[in-house]
Amino acid sequence: MHPKQLLERYQLEPKKSLGQNFLFDENVLARIVDAADVNAVDEVLEIGPGLGALTRLLAQRARRVVAVELDDRFLPILHNELAGLTNVQILHGDILAQEPGVLFTRPYKVVANVPYYITGAILRHLLAAAHKPEMMVLTVQKEVAERLTAVPPHMSLLAVSVQFYGRVQTITTIKAGAFWPRPDVDSAVVRVELMGARPLSLAEEESFFRIARAGFSQKRKQLQNNLRQLGLGKEEVGGWLAAAEVDGRRRAETLTLPEWLTLYQTIPGTIKSGA
Repeated sequence: MHPKQLLERYQLEPKKSLGQNFLFDENVLARIVDAADVNAVDEVLEIGPGLGALTRLLAQRARRVVAVELDDRFLPILHNELAGLTNVQILHGDILAQEPGVLFTRPYKVVANVPYYITGAILRHLLAAAHKPEMMVLTVQKEVAERLTAVPPHMSLLAVSVQFYGRVQTITTIKAGAFWPRPDVDSAVVRVELMGARPLSLAEEESFFRIARAGFSQKRKQLQNNLRQLGLGKEEVGGWLAAAEVDGRRRAETLTLPEWLTLYQTIPGTIKSGA
């Protein structure tokens, strides 16, 4: 049933404040599930199931689906529309207030059409979790997909933050007309395949991202100037960059992920220990 008809049946309207645009194109929904390679042994976390269109497709393939919905108005719809699907667990709550790994005792995947206004927050929350997903397939704004998959000289802090953990690729783009209500922009489906081994230990990640945040703090400034925000003098920053074999006149968006890792590995000890 079209989302508009379903909402009318329950006398509800979408909330713009929650970024509620419902994807109803069945071909696109199927492609999202395909992109995640969902099979009979998989456990899946869905964030913002909305009216349950994607949830139903996931349940047809997955061992278990945990769907976390913030808007309590949709809970009766989800329970009614998904009745009989015994492998679906519907939870009411804010995913940003929960530890996602607690919901699973085994490896899990995240498949979701996430609210665009909190895409960055959701990514940070999932990637910072102690028990991270093994894969994420997310529908995001097309512009955000471009930022996530960027390469030098167009890197961003978001790109570094996600590519640090895994391989990111755009699966497909989605025209605005595939949603109701129709959003103002086109969308894209991205897949993030997380690495089994961390490039750094959990304890070291804080220092690494402290450096990256400083590097990107002022976009138009050279790296040698931005990194002084870490409490280092001009000469000390110069020596650090020379040790890492990175030209300090470059800007943060031109660095590769391996170069960021080298910067971390050659960081002066006072900064590393104080992070």
